[in-house]
Amino acid sequence: MALLITDECINCDVCEPECPNQAIYMGEEIYEIDPSRCTECVGHFDEPQCVQVCPVSCIPIHPDHIESRETLWQKRLKCLRPLRPQQAPDRPWPVAAVSAAAVCWCG
Repeated sequence: MALLITDECINCDVCEPECPNQAIYMGEEIYEIDPSRCTECVGHFDEPQCVQVCPVSCIPIHPDHIESRETLWQKRLKCLRPLRPQQAPDRPWPVAAVSAAAVCWCG
């Protein structure tokens, strides 16, 4: 299941740095979540970190992206692969290192 940030978002900036998959980025008006990158923190944390830190509780499950825990785990594994800086695709959000040898990049 991917998550969704609703229009109740107050742009407080606390969710974006908490996402281990860099799935959260600033949209035109509010923060948004890329469903192809969101794993609900499976493999990183027991609970979605963005949901934990959101002060207005505006991050429900995305109704168009219902996925099993196994599917989320497979998505996370797909995202983890070696990537050299010169290979980084052009994206509106930064690519952050997951470890010294890999970054999370999918979608």
